[in-house]
Amino acid sequence: MKALVAVARSILVSVWHLMANPTARYRELGADFHARNLDPARKARDLVRQLKALGHDVTLAPAAA
Repeated sequence: MKALVAVARSILVSVWHLMANPTARYRELGADFHARNLDPARKARDLVRQLKALGHDVTLAPAAA
């Protein structure tokens, strides 16, 4: 029952945002959206790119164990 309510709420929030902003358009994120965003190597690459865009020099080193 909790899962059903959670899904219903997610749909309701999406619909509200689409109706509240007439210029907004729905965009499917894809089935692998979460897997792509949880990949640590991809996340590190994205963060390095963002820092470089802000003008920072970035050097990655493995964390000490």
